[in-house]
Amino acid sequence: MEHYRVNTSSVRSSFGPLKTSLVCLAAGVVLTGCAGMAPVEQYAVSRSAVNAAVSAGGTEFAAVEMKSAQDKLKDAEIALHGKHYEAARRLAEQAEWDARVAERKAQAAKARRAVEDGRQGVQDLREEGLRAAS
Repeated sequence: MEHYRVNTSSVRSSFGPLKTSLVCLAAGVVLTGCAGMAPVEQYAVSRSAVNAAVSAGGTEFAAVEMKSAQDKLKDAEIALHGKHYEAARRLAEQAEWDARVAERKAQAAKARRAVEDGRQGVQDLREEGLRAAS
């Protein structure tokens, strides 16, 4: 019987590039699978952001941003139904950010209005006090 010794270090090193290739291939498959999935979660987040902006008064105080958000959300829905998932995801993200800007602008405008109303109320009280003192 002949016995052969196998140098295991050379065998291990020959599998190194193969192992690396398999890991890269698996990562590619995972990333491709993610890119091919419908971005329904992002679409739902965007729709929620648009609804919140409308509730905050975005259509009154940030009409341009609201129109942009609503148009992009509509385009995202069309892309979603057409299975153009990357475009749908990108449009939904843009719609979300436009809606968030609109919501913040509406909140800021309401806060300014409240401050102005408060100042006017203080001014009215001062004038009333001066009339009562005379």
